[in-house]
Amino acid sequence: MGRVIQFEERAVAHLREKLGAAEEANQDLIAFARGHSGAASAIHAAVLAGLEADSIESLLHIVTHEWPLILGIDAVALSLIVGDDGFRADGNGVQRVAPQILARAIGEVDGVTMRTVTRGHPLFGPACDLIRAEALIRLDNPAPLPSGLLALGQRTSQQLDARHGSELLLFLGHSLAAMIRRWMTTP
Repeated sequence: MGRVIQFEERAVAHLREKLGAAEEANQDLIAFARGHSGAASAIHAAVLAGLEADSIESLLHIVTHEWPLILGIDAVALSLIVGDDGFRADGNGVQRVAPQILARAIGEVDGVTMRTVTRGHPLFGPACDLIRAEALIRLDNPAPLPSGLLALGQRTSQQLDARHGSELLLFLGHSLAAMIRRWMTTP
């Protein structure tokens, strides 16, 4: 004689499990979208602040003093090779750096590099010991205009979404390179 197997209870449990996973994925997607939107808004605000600069000195001040607040990060360092000289600017001012050191650092970055670190890039200067997550953004301009590296750092280690975050950071880098180009070619 045949026996009747009850599938309904197992099927309902399986459907509830799938529904729970779908709801969790949906919540993750919403959280990501909110974070991505916030990051995009912050980067757009930083670019707009940079566009308000009325001189190259003003632009350096905005990048090193205002961008950390706008972007919600702890440190910003901008390094540039200008002709035969190298410079590094951060919240403490501008220092000379051997252009060979900067050229090597710039050559190590292809667009954007995002990573967690135990010690930040040396271009952060004294703040490098405090940095646990960093983004290095290459700034390219045609010669003889300055090329460089923008370093953004945080004291807390974070999971970095390199795929989506790098697009926003590339936009920030391209915008900053254009602003520098404008100030270096405007009399």
